[in-house]
Amino acid sequence: MPHETPLIATIVAGLGLAFIFALGAQRLRLSPLVGYLLGGVVIGPFTPGYVADQNLANELAELGVILLMFGVGLHFSLKDLLSVRAIAIPGALGQIAVATLLGMGFAWVMGWGLGAGLVFGLALSVASTVVLLRAMQERKLIETERGRIAVGWLIVEDLVMVITLVLIPPLAGLLGGSAPGEIAPSGLAASLGLNSIAATLMVTAVKVAAFVALMLVVGRKLIPWILHFVAHTGSRELFRLAVLAISLGVAYGAAVLFGVSFALGAFFAGMVLAESPLSKQAANETLPLRDAFAVLFFVSVGMLFNPAILVEHPLAVLVTFLIIVIGKSIAAFAIVRGFGYSRGVALTISASLAQIGEFSFILAVLGVKLQIIPGTARDLVVAGALLSIVINPILFMALDRYLLRPERQPVAVPKPEAQAEPSAKSEAEGAPVAEATPAPVPEDDDIEAVQPTKLHGHAILVGHGRVGSRVATALHQAGVPLVVIEESQSEVEKLKADGIEVFSGPAGDYQTLDLQNLAGARWLVVAIPDAFEAGHLVEQARKLNPAIRILARAHSEEAVDYLKGLGADAILMGEEEIARGMIRDLLQPEESQPVQAA
Repeated sequence: MPHETPLIATIVAGLGLAFIFALGAQRLRLSPLVGYLLGGVVIGPFTPGYVADQNLANELAELGVILLMFGVGLHFSLKDLLSVRAIAIPGALGQIAVATLLGMGFAWVMGWGLGAGLVFGLALSVASTVVLLRAMQERKLIETERGRIAVGWLIVEDLVMVITLVLIPPLAGLLGGSAPGEIAPSGLAASLGLNSIAATLMVTAVKVAAFVALMLVVGRKLIPWILHFVAHTGSRELFRLAVLAISLGVAYGAAVLFGVSFALGAFFAGMVLAESPLSKQAANETLPLRDAFAVLFFVSVGMLFNPAILVEHPLAVLVTFLIIVIGKSIAAFAIVRGFGYSRGVALTISASLAQIGEFSFILAVLGVKLQIIPGTARDLVVAGALLSIVINPILFMALDRYLLRPERQPVAVPKPEAQAEPSAKSEAEGAPVAEATPAPVPEDDDIEAVQPTKLHGHAILVGHGRVGSRVATALHQAGVPLVVIEESQSEVEKLKADGIEVFSGPAGDYQTLDLQNLAGARWLVVAIPDAFEAGHLVEQARKLNPAIRILARAHSEEAVDYLKGLGADAILMGEEEIARGMIRDLLQPEESQPVQAA
C-alpha cells in the first residue's frame, strides 16, 4: 500500500544524491561541498524531475547547525570567549557595517529603496555557521587563537542577526514594505514612555540576557550533573540519548522561550558542559549525526538556487559575489590587522568570513514576505551564498599553500630563557607581539609559519593520546629522534615543554608531511584510533616514502585488513595484544610480570 513519506523521501534523496555528487567531486579533486550543493540543485524546485520538500530539508539542516554549534561549545569556554571580546565585538560590528554599506550601494544602483538596500546588505554581512566551523575543524583550528577569534566573531554576528530579525517586522513600514501593524507597548515599556521599536529592542535584550544568565548560573551546574548521573548508570545508549536531548532541548527552548537562535542556544549548552570531564565523550557521541545533518544543510542551500538568475542577471550575481568574497574579506583583514594581529591570522579570519549562509536566507525570505526587498534580491542572496560556499574551500587551500611557502618560513632567532609570556603566545597562536619583546618575530609570523624539521632517520608519531604518549615516552628515553603530530593545543604545549618537536597541522596534508620530512623519516607510528583517518595518512605516507616502516593500531579485523591494503607494515589490535599478554601470564606464571594497562 503506498504511503506519503515526504520526510523519508527528503532524507533519502538528499543524502543519496549528496553522496553521488560528492564522490564525483572527490574524484575531480574538488571539495565534497560542491557535490552536496549540486545534489540540492537537482532535487530543488527550479530543475526538472523529483522535487524534495524544502521546508523539511531546512528543518533537518537546522539540526545539523544545532549539533555543530553544540560540539563547538564543548571545545570552548567562557574564558576563551571573553579573551577575544576586544577583537570579536568591534570586528564583527565593523565588518557588518562595511558589508551592509556595500549592499546598500549596489541596491541604489539597482534602483531599490533605502530599506531594501539595508536588508539586502545585512543579508550579505553574516557568515554561515556551518561553513566557517567546518573549515576550522578540518584544520584543527577551533582551539587556537584564530579559532577563538572566528567563533567569537560568529557569536557576535548571530546576536546582531537575532536582534535584526526581531526589529524588521515593526520597522517594515519605515523600510518601504508592508507594515504588519503597529505593536503597542504595554506594561513597563508603556510606563517608561517607550515606543513600539524601543520596547521591542528592550524586550529582546532582556530575553537574551536572561537566557545567558540562566545558562551560566543554572545550566553550568545542572547540565554536567545530569550527564554525570547518566554516565554512572553504565549505559552508553542512555548517555548518547542524554547528550542529544540536552543539545536539542536547550537549543529549542532558547528559540521558543527567549527568542535566541538555535545555533546560539546550542553553543551555550555545549560551553557550560565543556568544564565537565565528560565533554569529550559527549562530542564523540554527537559526531555521526552532526556530520549527516550538516550534509543536509548544504543540500538545502542547493535547493534554494535558481540557475535562471545566472542568465537573467549575470552582472548582478557577480557584484553580489564580489561583495561577499572580496568586500567582506578586505574589511575583516583590515580590522584584524588594525588590532595588531599577524597577516596569517588576518588572512585566516578573512577566508573564514568570505561566505554567507543560513541567517542570510532567513533575512532575505523575511524581506520578501514583508515586501521590503524584491524577489530578485532574494535570488541574488541565494546565488551569492552558493557561489561563495563553493569557492570557500578553494580559498582555504590557497591560503594553506601561501602560509606554507618556504620563503614565508621565519628565520630561527635564539630566544632568551626568560622570554615574556605575550611573545610566546604570539608565536604559538598568532596574537599581537608586544613592542618590548627583545627578539621580535617577523611581521608575517603566525601559527602556520613554522620551520620544517631538520631531523633525518627519525620517527613520526601521529597522536599523543593514551597509546601515543607511551610510545613517545619510550622513544624519547631511547634517544630516537622524534616528531609528533597532535591536534590538542594543550598536549602540543606539554610536548614543547618536554623538548619534543611537535606539529599541530592536518596530519594527512602533503605540505604538513613535507614539513616533517617524511621522505627522510624511518618510521611512521599512527596511534590515532579512527581507521579511516589513519588509512588516509598511511596511503599518503606510502606514496611519499615507499621505504618507510608504518605501524598503526586498529580495533577490528576489518580495520586491520583495510590498513594493510593501504600500505601499513604492522597493525596492532588492542584485544589481540591483551589476549597475548594473558596467555603469556597463564603459560609462564612464575616468569611473567604484572602487565600495565594500555
